[in-house]
Amino acid sequence: MIATVLSAFTVASIRKKLLFTAGLLAIYRLGAHIPVPGVNVKAVNDIQQQFGGGGILNLLNTFSGGGLSRIAIFALGIMPYITASIILQLLTVVVPSLEKLSKEGEVGQARITQYTRYLTVGLAFAQSIGYVFLFRSFQPSAGQAVIENFNVGKLLLIVIVLTCGCMVVMWLGELITQRGIGNGISLMIFASIVAGLPNGLQAWWTNPDQVFKVMMPFLALAVIAAVVFIQEGQRRIPVQYAKRVIGQRMSGGGQTYLPLRVNMAGVIPVIFAASIMAFPPTVGQLIQSQWAQDVSNFFNPSKAPYLIGETIFIIVFTYFYTAVTFNPVDQAENLKKYGGFIPGVRPGRPTAEFLDRVLARLTFPGALYLAAVAALPTILINQTAANFYFGGTSLLIVVGVALDTMKQLEAQLMMRNYESFLR
Repeated sequence: MIATVLSAFTVASIRKKLLFTAGLLAIYRLGAHIPVPGVNVKAVNDIQQQFGGGGILNLLNTFSGGGLSRIAIFALGIMPYITASIILQLLTVVVPSLEKLSKEGEVGQARITQYTRYLTVGLAFAQSIGYVFLFRSFQPSAGQAVIENFNVGKLLLIVIVLTCGCMVVMWLGELITQRGIGNGISLMIFASIVAGLPNGLQAWWTNPDQVFKVMMPFLALAVIAAVVFIQEGQRRIPVQYAKRVIGQRMSGGGQTYLPLRVNMAGVIPVIFAASIMAFPPTVGQLIQSQWAQDVSNFFNPSKAPYLIGETIFIIVFTYFYTAVTFNPVDQAENLKKYGGFIPGVRPGRPTAEFLDRVLARLTFPGALYLAAVAALPTILINQTAANFYFGGTSLLIVVGVALDTMKQLEAQLMMRNYESFLR
């Protein structure tokens, strides 16, 4: 991996993309440290403990790179955009007009992306209002006003700044995807989680539980090894191409394979599941009533209901996202169009049914793997009564995004090598 990165810096075009990506991520991290106007910075420093522990605020703070606990301009992070993407993808399945748009190629996808941006603005605006009142509720623990001279004008100012900050983060993520290396949205979450690595290491080193101190490095290595092993696992479907006569030449023929990954959805289902499961506790934190607090405590990320719900959503979203990214009918039609066939399977509909059957069998263990890696480390940490910055979800996202980014980097290098060879 280190050799790949060093090789990438020797190519001017790839080096520019890497520096561009690093620059935008640096801007994102800078925005997570700039407080919004109108907040009492001293009071903000006094309420940091509200975002510790294993509660939902700690999870949301992790995904925002610590911006939420600092009440920074990027406090919302990229989560409203992810939530809007989930809603639009679900609506695409049930709304005929959106389903028609999704099949219109780049034009349709551009329109759906535009709808996602509009919905992101609405979600960010509503979430900003809730966070303002949540910050005000921390005043007793801070001993002073978190938001000074609070009135309608101050409320609108903070809400507009937080909403605009979310739009800037979304724009930075799209720029990274278009002009940099890797998926911008995934890299934003990656940068947010990695930014807490020093705090995580400090929490591990200063933990009084000696069993936890010894066990945690091996647990982290086991999770990383499992992620790499499953992410790289694939089922290779043999494909035979028939020879064709073009003019007076015989062309085509040969044998290749169609790679079907065990986990074709990557870390997207985990991010989606975390976003959905964060909604009830977030509402419970925002609404200052007893029943809302009970809901928030019931769906605490370290408790069984949250882990069970997260597991169910991970499995559902794994199947859903796999179906979105890989269409067996289209693959069968493409094979038939170019004279390809799977040995022992007739072209056309039988090939589509065969691919769908194989994909369903692969997706199930892939979904179970994602759910297990996301939940088991948290369960083990709870059994030791220890507190640690990273759980299975965070490690899974970090390792998965790193693998996907390295693959894109290797693809860029390979394409560059082919270009020099052709010259």
